[in-house]
Amino acid sequence: MAGEFDLIERIKARIASRDDVALGIGDDAALLDLPQGRQLVVTADTLNAGVHFPHETRPFDIGWKALAVNLSDLAAMGAQPAWCTLSLSLPDNDAAWLDGFLDGFLELASSHGIALVGGDTTRGPLSIAVTAMGWVESGKALRRDGAQVDDDVYVTGTLGDAAAALHSLFAGAVMDRVLRERLDRPMPRVAAGLRLIGLAHACLDVSDGLLQDLGHICERSKVAAHIDVDALPASRSLRRYAPALRRDWQAAGGDDYELCFTAPPTQREAIARIAAETQVPMTRIGKIVAGQGVKAFDAGGVEWLPPRAGYDHFR
Repeated sequence: MAGEFDLIERIKARIASRDDVALGIGDDAALLDLPQGRQLVVTADTLNAGVHFPHETRPFDIGWKALAVNLSDLAAMGAQPAWCTLSLSLPDNDAAWLDGFLDGFLELASSHGIALVGGDTTRGPLSIAVTAMGWVESGKALRRDGAQVDDDVYVTGTLGDAAAALHSLFAGAVMDRVLRERLDRPMPRVAAGLRLIGLAHACLDVSDGLLQDLGHICERSKVAAHIDVDALPASRSLRRYAPALRRDWQAAGGDDYELCFTAPPTQREAIARIAAETQVPMTRIGKIVAGQGVKAFDAGGVEWLPPRAGYDHFR
């Protein structure tokens, strides 16, 4: 039976490195070379079975998502991904499960040039903790505290697909393939985040629900936002699945891992050009105004209230 260090060697044998990794897996810590004139950007997320992904989720998809949610945070800062660590709590030493997990994790890592440089393994309930690191030119990072009155509010991609997939799963309904893929394999908008530097005033990734997450920008920037709930971009799969619930899932469902950002109206043409060049839709959904908080309105100007603001792990 394989032991802990056998699992570590199994991981080590599959990873690629980078020129800026002076020392990777095999010592007490990694040594990394940060480019001159750059700031280090660090984020961390933990995914637990039954909370962040259904228990029956394929190992490939768990591996993909574990890295994707961290890359999404880097994208929201406009950071170039560089390195990550991986800590695994596993109920047993299932080599086949680990190989499937690494297939998903490393496929996404390879597509973004991010190197796995360390981590930990332990026995316990299935849980995955990733710390992702990248860099951004000093003073250029996208932040939450820069939104300004009269800014446009945008989101990338579409919203509500993952929440609809979870609803379908809990209801025991036939699962739409596109919706399930959006739940299992979110696409971090790294290229879009990099291109928004110098254009966007504020940015974050939508993980706990649009209205709740946009509220963080408003709080940090000391402004308010008015959102057109009928302008929220929806996939064809979501429109077909349950039109009556679409607004709820889009505004407050969470697990979207799209970018929400604000930018002045003078940048509309530039943003449209970036959307075309990156092939990432960027939809204008509202405006930053004076005041506090986030309000949503329908196309007729009537205020719309969601059943909840967003996801909270402790409520």
